Amino acid sequence: MGSAHVLVVDDDPRLRRLLQRYLLEHGFRVTVAASAADARQALGFMLPDAVVLDVTMPGEDGLTLTRSLRAEGLDIPILLLTARGEPEDRITGLEAGADDYLGKPFEPRELLLRLKAHLRRFAPPAPTGELRIVRLGSLEFDPARGMLTGESGTVHLTGGESALLSVLSRHPNEVLSREDIAAALDMTEIGERAVDVQVTRLRRRIEADPKEPRYLHTIRGKGYVLKPGV
Repeated sequence: MGSAHVLVVDDDPRLRRLLQRYLLEHGFRVTVAASAADARQALGFMLPDAVVLDVTMPGEDGLTLTRSLRAEGLDIPILLLTARGEPEDRITGLEAGADDYLGKPFEPRELLLRLKAHLRRFAPPAPTGELRIVRLGSLEFDPARGMLTGESGTVHLTGGESALLSVLSRHPNEVLSREDIAAALDMTEIGERAVDVQVTRLRRRIEADPKEPRYLHTIRGKGYVLKPGV
């Protein structure tokens, strides 16, 4: 993880320099960009392991860029930075496709810890014989590798989507409360609505009709349950 490559996108030159220096000191490779346009140019010739992205920037803002990158299939961790740190703002960031949301001002060490946590979650876990392949219609999910595949090949999941499906796949046909899921995904600070957002995003990946889910069900007053099947 120490050699992971991070793209830092922020229009504040002071903060860019601070984060670049701090992450380099902790063993990361770092590319910096001052705008969404610069970030797109950088992504045209390299694929980082994670993106740290400011929300409020001139021109294309961080939320718009996040939505665009997800629509283009970028499935690496995206951490948003913003001066607006209210829970509703964090939910908006998650809905846009981000994996985390850090309010300014923040301690660089907190960013480092969150970044490492997301990189660990995104990396495929070591294979184990205890985990079985989960069938979801024409899709198959391998909890040991965090990989979802279908008839057309690999279905790209964000780190948050993969982490949620991994948690649910380890407890098939078992109702998990929002509190338990939030704890497993390190989302307790953001709250239960963050879990609902991730569930909505995951349903778009695995359900033919997300509004009438066949596999990922809501149990009113209790939580969610994954019911595998063909």
